Amino acid sequence: MATIKSVKARQIFDSRGNPTVEADVCLSNDIWVRAAVPSGASTGIYEALELRDGGSEYLGKGVSKAVNNVNSIIAPALIGKDPTDQTGIDNFMVQQLDGTQNEWGWCKQKLGANAILAVSLAVCKAGAAVKNIPLYQHIANLAGNKKLVLPVPAFNVINGGSHAGNKLAMQEFMILPVGASSFKEAMKMGCEVYHHLKAVIKKKYGQDATNVGDEGGFAPNIQENKEGLELLKTAIEKAGYTGKVVIGMDVAASEFYGKDKSYDLNFKEESNDGSHKISGDQLKDLYKSFVSEYPIVSIEDPFDQDDWEHYAKLTAEIGEKVQIVGDDLLVTNPKRVAKAIDGKSCNALLLKVNQIGSVTESIEAVRMSKRAGWGVMTSHRSGETEDSFIADLAVGLATGQIKTGAPCRSERLAKYNQLLRIEEELGSAAIYAGASFRAPVEPY
Repeated sequence: MATIKSVKARQIFDSRGNPTVEADVCLSNDIWVRAAVPSGASTGIYEALELRDGGSEYLGKGVSKAVNNVNSIIAPALIGKDPTDQTGIDNFMVQQLDGTQNEWGWCKQKLGANAILAVSLAVCKAGAAVKNIPLYQHIANLAGNKKLVLPVPAFNVINGGSHAGNKLAMQEFMILPVGASSFKEAMKMGCEVYHHLKAVIKKKYGQDATNVGDEGGFAPNIQENKEGLELLKTAIEKAGYTGKVVIGMDVAASEFYGKDKSYDLNFKEESNDGSHKISGDQLKDLYKSFVSEYPIVSIEDPFDQDDWEHYAKLTAEIGEKVQIVGDDLLVTNPKRVAKAIDGKSCNALLLKVNQIGSVTESIEAVRMSKRAGWGVMTSHRSGETEDSFIADLAVGLATGQIKTGAPCRSERLAKYNQLLRIEEELGSAAIYAGASFRAPVEPY
C-alpha cells in the first residue's frame, strides 16, 4: 500500500482575490493530488478558526502562518502514513497536532482549520487514488453509504446580504430544478431560467443591474425581499418551468440581528433610522407569508445563530412543507447538530467542510443529520477556488442537494461540470434526487 511521502502547502487566491491555502500530497508510488480551501464572507461565530496573518499585507488576510503550519508541523508528522486511513489522519491532525478545544469541540485554534482542511481534502483524494476508485465512491465508502445520488442544484441567482452591494437584506434567492429527470436536465433548466432572469432584470432595472455578485447571481438594486421572489417567479414562468423549478432562500439573518434582539431589514442603508426593525415572531410570520405566495421549499438561516427559540417555532409551524436549514446555527459541527436535533430547531444541515475543518467531522455531521430524518445541502463558500471536491462529496454522501452559486463564474461551474462528468460516468446507475431531495437515501 502506498504511503504519504510528502505534504506541501502554499498560498493561492480565492475568487474574491483573497489568499487561501492549497496543499499537495505526494505518495510513495509518486501519485500526487492537490486540494484548496474556500472562505466565507458571512461566517458564523461558531465556525472553526480560519487562521489569517493579520498585519498590513493582503489587508490582514494572508495565510502564510497556516501554510507554515502545514509545512513545518503537519507535513513531517504525516510521512509514512496510510492515505486511506482518513479518520485516523484527521483525528491525528485535529486532536494531537492541534489539540485545541472549546465548548463546541475541536476548534483548530493552534494550526487553523484552513491548514488542517487543505491536508484533509488532499488526503481524501489520495485515498481514492490509492484504491483506484472515483473520489465520490471513496467518500461513500468512508461514510458507509451504499447508494450514490446526483444532487438537485440550488442555483443562487439573486445576490443580496454580504454578497452584493445592493440594499437587499436577505442574502440569496435560489432556484431548484426538482422536476428534472437528470442532473444534466437540471442544468439546462437552471441555465435557461438564469438567462430569462437576466432579461427580466435588464428590462426592469437597466443594464447595470445584470452585474453579478460573489456567487454569480444578479444583484439588482431592489430593497424588498418579496421583489426578489417575484423576479424569480416571473423568470421561471418565462422559461416554461412553473411547477418544475422551485425556490430556496438563504436569509443569513445573523447579518442583520441586533443586540436588542430585533431583525433590521434595512441594515445596509447608510441613513438607516431603524424603522425597518422587526421582532423574531414578525420575521417568522413574514416567512410564512412568502411560503403561502411562492413555491418556496427551503429557507436557510432564517434567524440569528443564537436564536434557537424562533428556529424551533418556524420548524414546528412549516417544517413539514419547507426545509429549515441551519448554517450559521450549526456550522457543520456535530455538537451543535446534536443540540439542534434535541431541540427540533431545524430540519436540514448545510454542509460546509471549512466550517468544521476536516472530512471526518463533516461526514459525522451528515450521518447524524440523516439519522435524524433531516435534509442535507452540500455548499460552497462565497470565496471559492477551482477545486471541485464538494461535487464528489455531494454524490458520495448522497446529500440530495448542492448549492454552489449561479451557472456563472468558473469557480462555481467547476462543481456543476464535475457533477455532469460523474453522472456520465455512472451511466444507467445514475440517480437524480429530484423531488426526493430532502431524503434521497435511507440513513447510513
